Amino acid sequence: MSKFRYTTVTSVVIANMVGTGVFTSLGFQLLEIRSGFALLMLWAVGGRIALCGAMTYAELGAAMPRSGGEYNFLTRIYHPAIGFVSGWVSATVGFAGPTALAAMTFAAYSTSILSGESHPWLQKLLACALIIILTFVHSSTRRNSGALQVIFTVAKVGIIIAFCTAALLLADTAQSVQFAPATDDIDVLTSSAFAVSLIYVSYAFTGWNAATYLSGELENAQRTLPWILIIGTLVVMILYLALNFVFLTVAPMQAMTGQVEVGYIAADAAFGETGGRFAGLVLSLLLISTVSAMTVAGPRVLQVIGQDFQTLRLLGRTNSDGVPASAILFQSSLAILFILTSSFEAVLVFAGFILALNSFVTVLGVFVLRVRQPELPRPYRTFAYPLTPLIYLALTGWTLAFVLINRPVEALFALGVIAVGLVFYALFPKGV
Repeated sequence: MSKFRYTTVTSVVIANMVGTGVFTSLGFQLLEIRSGFALLMLWAVGGRIALCGAMTYAELGAAMPRSGGEYNFLTRIYHPAIGFVSGWVSATVGFAGPTALAAMTFAAYSTSILSGESHPWLQKLLACALIIILTFVHSSTRRNSGALQVIFTVAKVGIIIAFCTAALLLADTAQSVQFAPATDDIDVLTSSAFAVSLIYVSYAFTGWNAATYLSGELENAQRTLPWILIIGTLVVMILYLALNFVFLTVAPMQAMTGQVEVGYIAADAAFGETGGRFAGLVLSLLLISTVSAMTVAGPRVLQVIGQDFQTLRLLGRTNSDGVPASAILFQSSLAILFILTSSFEAVLVFAGFILALNSFVTVLGVFVLRVRQPELPRPYRTFAYPLTPLIYLALTGWTLAFVLINRPVEALFALGVIAVGLVFYALFPKGV
């Protein structure tokens, strides 16, 4: 059976992260924060959180190299029920929701740029069509799936670099944004608005752990997985800082405030109407890579659950090339359901909260595993342990607490999804 190569899985990590979040989050952040320094600090802090998480996951993934990500880790560290709920969260929200949001953003950019107007139902049809096409490709063979993903990701990184360079060079005037720290920025950095905005950023960085969903299908997983996680996260952190610096430099804050299509607004400000439409269309095409990457990674969680729970064995079935075609079809069907029924911003906060909570419990598991199984072979040990996971837990816990206080509806709905997962675990006992 063929295996995914290092380059393919690294491209999955990068493509999973660079998508909906970075092209939409700034508009929501500007509703509460107007400091250029604080806005860039959001992305720097979010990148540090993701990097600390990636270095911690690298130890877990190298010690337990099986596909399934948090489902695999939490089953072995805590209890099968905790692992099942984590897999349930990943399947129903962690991948299907973001896949839907990425496809919706692609469609919103494309239709607005081409026609200058918003066409809700046309956007929904276009988003669904994108998911259907990618489902067909990724359900075929690993060769087709991997080649498509690498091409999309290389193009994505190149286009972002080209966009940032061209926007800075061709913009008529730079906006009067203060990127140096000011005296009142300390109050902003410790405010509830900053903490809640970190959820948008955390959502944008979601995907730094994507390689752990494919580790069972990765060549030399114990050796290469840590480097894939760390390098992929560092590359995306640099891209995010560059993109948001460019957005704030070339476009007026008031024009982007509360808007989803901040990339198109920045392109229009930098290149004029015609050039802006072309650049915005190119940026929208980058989201195809994000939908593609999530269609690759997410179903591997469902596949492992299907292998472990006989009642759900349909999800564990693979085609002749070992591709979990049934799981891919199931996740894509859920994503299409989200597209047809969901509101964008509420799903963004909801998905960001529940995914951050999922990763919080997993990173905490590195301490539990070291106590319970000190003899377990660890080809990679977390850099600067225990400081690295403690930084992740402190910053993520702070963010989760403020979201629970300030956005209780989304947070409580996320907790409800977890409760439903426990009910399903009781209904589908392992091995039955």
